[in-house]
Amino acid sequence: MIDLIALDLDGTLLNSEEEVTPRNRKAIRDALELGVRIVLVTGRGVDTPIRISRELGLNLPVICCHGALTKDFGANRTQGHIPVPLQFAKPMIEYAEHHNLELAIYSEETFYRLHGTHLYMADMTGPAWKEVKSFGEILHTAPTFIRFLGKASVDAMRREFGDYPLHFKYETWNEFIECAVTSREAGKQHALARLCADFQIESKSVLAVGDSRNDLPMLRWAGIGVAMGNSLPEVRESVRYVTGTNEEDGVAAAIERFVLSKPRRLEKKPA
Repeated sequence: MIDLIALDLDGTLLNSEEEVTPRNRKAIRDALELGVRIVLVTGRGVDTPIRISRELGLNLPVICCHGALTKDFGANRTQGHIPVPLQFAKPMIEYAEHHNLELAIYSEETFYRLHGTHLYMADMTGPAWKEVKSFGEILHTAPTFIRFLGKASVDAMRREFGDYPLHFKYETWNEFIECAVTSREAGKQHALARLCADFQIESKSVLAVGDSRNDLPMLRWAGIGVAMGNSLPEVRESVRYVTGTNEEDGVAAAIERFVLSKPRRLEKKPA
């Protein structure tokens, strides 16, 4: 029996228009009516998951920043925060700025970029972003995570700092590559496990749905881990179940199959 559903956002719950489709909304609403808890687990900062949680009527904290930040938005308090230690973050950021690498820093629930920097990603706009003349302005506190953008920046970071005791989360979006850097103690699976422990929910009672490499530990930890049809082959091949794409209401199909008992559009891979 499923007691909690964990949903990634980009490439999973959100379609290419960054919308939650009517079928996905209905599946979520029906699951909530059965008493199932639902939590959003994303690499994004707090703003988008909080907005979507409110729109969907969810009341659990959101797990953000690749698991480095858990925010109880109902009580407006930080439930968990595992930043990148300054002893590692500072030399990485200073090197990147000196060599004109593309990066963004998430600190105190705000993304920062250098003034005039080239923007790679569609989500690097809006009120959650601020421009600074130098990252030295914000290096008084350890950042939640660092985001290297584009092949040149990712390659330089890997070459210069790949031996740092941190988590390097690589993602590929079509021709674009990025790497999010977090503390080793941060991760979607770890944050989800801590949240489930608070509610005394065992992993076997969790349905997790995601599409990226960074979702794999969470999908493997959950009792039922489902990869989106638009996932990379290595992700689809690493879990037992594959659903439709994020353009085909794959989240709804997974919820219908494992929570609402209405199988549709879900494939069980051969053993």
